[in-house]
Amino acid sequence: MKGLRFHQFVNENSNETPFQRLLKIFLELMTHTSGDFDESFNWLKELDDEYDLTTEDYTLDDFKRDLEKRNYIKRDQKGNVKLDGKSEQIIRKNALEQIFGKLKKSDRGNHRTQIGGGQDEDEGDLRPFHFGDKLEMIDFTESFKKAQLNHGIDGFMMTENDLEVRDSNHTAQLSTVLMIDISHSMILYGEDRITPAKKVAMALSELIMTKYPKDSLNVVVFGNDAWEIEIKDLPYLSVGPYHTNTVAGLELAMDLLRRKKNANKQIFMITDGKPTCIIENREHYQNSWGHDPKIINRTINLAMQCRKLNIPITTFMIAQDPYLQKFVEDFAEANHGKAFYSDLNGLGNFIFSDYERNKKKRF
Repeated sequence: MKGLRFHQFVNENSNETPFQRLLKIFLELMTHTSGDFDESFNWLKELDDEYDLTTEDYTLDDFKRDLEKRNYIKRDQKGNVKLDGKSEQIIRKNALEQIFGKLKKSDRGNHRTQIGGGQDEDEGDLRPFHFGDKLEMIDFTESFKKAQLNHGIDGFMMTENDLEVRDSNHTAQLSTVLMIDISHSMILYGEDRITPAKKVAMALSELIMTKYPKDSLNVVVFGNDAWEIEIKDLPYLSVGPYHTNTVAGLELAMDLLRRKKNANKQIFMITDGKPTCIIENREHYQNSWGHDPKIINRTINLAMQCRKLNIPITTFMIAQDPYLQKFVEDFAEANHGKAFYSDLNGLGNFIFSDYERNKKKRF
C-alpha cells in the first residue's frame, strides 16, 4: 500500500513583481474604505508590519511612488489622492473574478432567448432537418459526417435524413437597473454589507460591458432619497445616516427604464430591511420601526405598477430575519417577481445566475 507522496510547493503567483502583489491588496483595501487613500495605506502598513509584505529592496514608499508614476492614482485640484480610471477598471475586473469565478468571455456580445429564429447567432445545438428549414441553417460538415456513417464511403450518398441543422435563436437586449440600499443598517451590528453589494455591482457592470455590450446597466442607490451613480464611482460608494426609501429607488428605476427602447427590462434590488421612509408633500415621512402601513402600501403599489409595465423585480435580501421575509414575500407576489435570501458570500452567485436566466427569456 502506497503512502502519501509529497512534492515541492510551487507558488502560482511566483512570477508576480512586488508591485503587482501589493497592488492587488491595495485595490482591495480601497474598495473596503470607499476610496480613502490614506486609510487604505494605513491598513496596508499594518498588514506589512504583521506579514512582511515588503522587503528592503522594495518598500511601501517605493510602492507609493510607483502608483503615481504608473498612473494608478492621481491628485485632484485640492491635492487629494484618488484612483485613476485604470485602477477603477482593475477593481471591477477583480470583483468579476472573485464573484463569478473563471467566467469565459464570449466573442459575441449577447445572450440568447428561447424564441427560435434564423437570423442571429448559433445556439450550438444540432437537430435533424425538417421541411421548411432554410438552406443556410444546414451544417454541411456535420451532414457529410452523418451521411458517411449511414451509407459508407464506397456507396456514398446524402439523403434528407442525413441533413443536420444548427439551431439559432434571436438575441435579446436586456436593460437592468441595480438598486443598492445605502441606509445605515447596511453597516450595523458590526457587519459590512455595503462592500459585498458594491462588489457585486462592479462585477455585474464589468460582465455586461465585456460580454454583453448591447445590454445596459444603471445603478441606483437609495437611502432617504434615491439617485443614480456612474459605474466608475462604485468603488467610492459608502453608507450614509439614512433610512430606507425603497419607493424613491423604485420610482427612479422605473423612470430610467422608461427611456430604454428595448422591451426586456428588469430591476435587481439589494437590501437588508423593510422600507422605513417615503416623501410626502416634499417632506420625508419616516418610521424607523419599518412596519408603517403607509410606507409598506406605497412600496407594494409600486411593485404592482412595475408588474403592469412588464418589469420584473428580483429582490436580494441580505438579512434573513424571519420578520423581514413576510414583507419580501408580499412584495414579490405583488410584482410576480422573485426573492432570494442570501448571505453575503452567496450574493454574487445569486445575481449572476438570475441575470443569465433572465437573458434566456422574453419578459
